[in-house]
Amino acid sequence: MDRMPMPNKKEQKAKENRACKQYYKHKDHKCNLNSYMPSSRRKPTSSVVTLLLLLCLVPSAQAFTSPSPASSSLLHQHTLEMTANDINGKSIAASIREELANKLASLPPNISSRPGLAVMLVGSRTDSQTYVRMKQKACGDCGMDSFLAEYKNGDEVEEETLLEKIREWNTDTKVNGILVQLPLPKHINEERILREIDPSKDVDGLHPANTAKLFSTSTHAGAIQLNWKDFTSIPFHIPCTPQGCIELLDRINDGKGIEIEGKNAVVIGRSNLVGMPVAMLLMHRNATVTIVHSRTKNVQNIVQQADIVVAAVGRANMVQASWLKPGCIVIDVGINSVDAPDTKKGYKLVGDVNYTEAKEVCEWITPVPGGVGPMTIAMLLRNTWNSWRRSNGYDGSV
Repeated sequence: MDRMPMPNKKEQKAKENRACKQYYKHKDHKCNLNSYMPSSRRKPTSSVVTLLLLLCLVPSAQAFTSPSPASSSLLHQHTLEMTANDINGKSIAASIREELANKLASLPPNISSRPGLAVMLVGSRTDSQTYVRMKQKACGDCGMDSFLAEYKNGDEVEEETLLEKIREWNTDTKVNGILVQLPLPKHINEERILREIDPSKDVDGLHPANTAKLFSTSTHAGAIQLNWKDFTSIPFHIPCTPQGCIELLDRINDGKGIEIEGKNAVVIGRSNLVGMPVAMLLMHRNATVTIVHSRTKNVQNIVQQADIVVAAVGRANMVQASWLKPGCIVIDVGINSVDAPDTKKGYKLVGDVNYTEAKEVCEWITPVPGGVGPMTIAMLLRNTWNSWRRSNGYDGSV
């Protein structure tokens, strides 16, 4: 086998000295590679020679600190490319509501019933009244029926009165979904009220029976395996906001979605309403899930490992850009009011994530408002549709 000819030692030595002189640029400097090494290693190793030769290719140290206009342009272009895409919750929610409206409009003539959502409103909180009106309007837009039981004298209403109304709705075939608008007055046992709802009509997904089913992984032998990529096939109700978070991940990127399986997901917050349920939904989709909370140490280091971050802790701008892994996906569930004297209202709504900074790091992010919020009502309508479909034995064919 032919071998490469060995270089002449004198020529190699001269080349090394010339390289060293060019690097230091001192005419009177006697550059001798052997002088930089102990006597036991007078002959330079090939790695040292290679390093010095590479250094000779750099005309001056400024090349490391002052990039050329062309390289500056490339760096700027890269920064622009890293600016995140907004996950448009309004648009995605509108698509889901349109899908439901089309399904209802396409029902066979022999099916006269329509899905019905019953809402209980206790007290006179302005925000609760606004939310209920939004839900009723959404029902009408989709072709669903809505029913309202309102008790404006919240401080005087008896708990038994509310329980009786829920029992009435439980047996009413026109009612497929029951929702109690929270919070309730302090003298009302919230847990008792929610437990009274028939689990099959618990479209908020908060009944203990539905929670238990959600937290069953069904990994043991003989267990029925559910298709967690199709929420309409799940035979029980899933909380609306967590379900909406997953739906956003499935519909971003022009409806192509992202692959959740195998991703590292970090959920910030462990509430029963969002944190714990969304963690289970991510786990059902085979993500590796970590939950961080107020007692977690090194939260920033943990979040930096995440491909998917779900922030649901209720602290304005808590998650900074430095917490995030470049190219990650951020689902910001938080909605917080902060002072904004320059605005007409004097305040503005922000999420748990510093949106302005995070947008320069992640690939996709939900804005606040306009991200997760609209999905909650869309999922409520879909849960009501699924409840009606199951109760009527309707398989979805038209």
